[in-house]
Amino acid sequence: MENNKQMRTWLDDFKLDHPLVIAGPCSAETEEQVLNIANELKNSDVSIFRAGIWKPRTRPGGFEGVGAIGLKWLQKAKEETGLLMSTEVATAAHVQLALEHDIDVLWIGARTAANPFAVQEIADALKNTDKIVLLKNPVNPDLSLWIGGLERLYNANIKKLGVIHRGFSTYEKTKYRNNPEWQVAIDFQNRFPDVPLICDPSHITGKRDMIHEVCQQALDLNYDGLIIETHIDPDNAWSDAAQQVTPNTLKQMFVDLKVRKETDEADDYNIKLAKFRAQIDVYDDKILEITGNRMKIADEIGLLKKEKNVAILQNKRWNEILGKMILEGENKGLSEEFVLKLFKAIHQESINHQEKIVNK
Repeated sequence: MENNKQMRTWLDDFKLDHPLVIAGPCSAETEEQVLNIANELKNSDVSIFRAGIWKPRTRPGGFEGVGAIGLKWLQKAKEETGLLMSTEVATAAHVQLALEHDIDVLWIGARTAANPFAVQEIADALKNTDKIVLLKNPVNPDLSLWIGGLERLYNANIKKLGVIHRGFSTYEKTKYRNNPEWQVAIDFQNRFPDVPLICDPSHITGKRDMIHEVCQQALDLNYDGLIIETHIDPDNAWSDAAQQVTPNTLKQMFVDLKVRKETDEADDYNIKLAKFRAQIDVYDDKILEITGNRMKIADEIGLLKKEKNVAILQNKRWNEILGKMILEGENKGLSEEFVLKLFKAIHQESINHQEKIVNK
C-alpha cells in the first residue's frame, strides 16, 4: 500500500490535542439508553460514539442486537450531541443499511476480519466511500491476515482507513479476555506507521478494572486512539457487562492517563525512548508468561517422575537441550555465554520445582 499518509489525513482532520476516543455501549439496547449515554459523553474527549447494532455471538442464544431500528437511535443521538456515530458491520446488507442511515464510522469485527471472503464482500459494498472504515485484528494472531484485510479495503479505494487492536483469542487462560499479543500490533505499526492504530482495551481485558492499565500501555506504545465500551448501568448491560465503564469513570480516565507530546528534540528523544521501553516491557511480560507456563509443564514432569520413581536429573536430555539452544541462540544473535547462563537458570528452576514435588 503506497501513500499511507492519505490514510492518516482523516485523523488529522479532527484537530485534536489528545488521542482519538471512540466510546459508547457494547450494544444499543433502547433509544433512551443510547441517548442518555451519548449526552453524557458529548462534552468530553469523546469524538465518536459507538454502539453495536448487530452482535455476532460466539454461541447462539445470546443477545444479538436490536437490528436496523438501532440505526435510527444513532441518527437521533447525532442530532442531539453532534458526535459522529459508529457501528460494526459484518455483511454487505449491514453496510447498505448503515450508509442509508448516514453512519460516519464503520468497523469490521474480529470474527469477520478472519474471513477474507467476508472482508472482500464488505470492501466491495464500501467501494469509493468517504466514510471512515476501521478493521479489527482477526481473532487469531496472524499479521498477514490482518494486513490482507486492510489491503482489500485499500484496493476498494477507501481512503479513510484505520485498524483496531482488540487482542487475540487463546485456548490458554490468561488474565486477559483476549491476549493482547502486543508484538503483533507493534509489528503492524512498524510496517504501517501512517495507518491510525486504535486500542480496544474493553475486549482485550474483559474487565473494567484493567481498562486504565491497558489504555496507558497503548498510549505508551504511541497508539493513535482508544475505543472504550461505556454504559450508564454497566452491571445490567445486555452484553459484555463486565468490561463496560460508566461515563464518569471514562472522564476520570481522561484526566489520569498520561500522553507524551512531541515539542522539541529532547522531548522527541524521551518519547522515542519511552516507546522502545514500552516495547521491551511487552517482551519482558511475555518472557515471564512463557517461563511460568514452562514451569507448569516441569511440574507435570515432576509428578510423572515421582509416580514412576525416576531420577529428576536426566543428563542426556539436558545436554541435548543445551546444545540445541546454543545453536538457536547463535542464529538469533545471542552469545553462547548468555544462552548458557539463561538456560542453566531455567534448568535449575525446573529442578527446584520437581524436587519439591518428588520430595513432598
